[in-house]
Amino acid sequence: MNKSESKYFNTALLMDRALIELLGKKDIAYISVKEICQKAGVNRSTFYLHYETIDDLLQETMEYIDSSFTSSFSGNYKNLVNRIEGSPLTELVFINSTYLKPYLEFVRSNRIIYKASVNNPATMRTYKRYSNLKKYVIEPIMARFDVPEKERSYMTAYYINGIWAIIQEWIKNDCRESVEQIIGIIEGCVRPDYPFLDKGSEQRNDTTD
Repeated sequence: MNKSESKYFNTALLMDRALIELLGKKDIAYISVKEICQKAGVNRSTFYLHYETIDDLLQETMEYIDSSFTSSFSGNYKNLVNRIEGSPLTELVFINSTYLKPYLEFVRSNRIIYKASVNNPATMRTYKRYSNLKKYVIEPIMARFDVPEKERSYMTAYYINGIWAIIQEWIKNDCRESVEQIIGIIEGCVRPDYPFLDKGSEQRNDTTD
């Protein structure tokens, strides 16, 4: 990284952190460029050199937050790949706490910025955000199950968008439910052996007897 790139990165980081701090106090609709610049210690002209709007900064801040998770979890992704290649098919249920818990805990810890992003749909490039999950977990598992390659993108879209819809609802509720509860809900939507489905079946049988 040259001096110019380093200066740009440091300035962007200051504004990312300023926005996160301000979001802890008020909704993004009430945050001004002036406040961001004051908090970051930069000039307004510097802001507009990097961004056109606060939404552009929010998009960048989300990418900064997500990259923090990816970098901290990158080693685990590699371990997951090795596990997927060596595990019997009966163990390859990837919608479980092993894969979900670290991310959900991260979202909960950073719910202020995620909530702001959920309220500004233009910043939610969901498919891009889950590129590592797609690359390191979903696609290798589909390959193990011999899912035709041309069908994988459809199935991946189903899983990613479905899971994210649940997480979005959780974020809107300020992550009040526990991580374990949300994992249970996600599992219930994608796994037919989830307990409440059995209970529903029992209730239907009771009404027909």
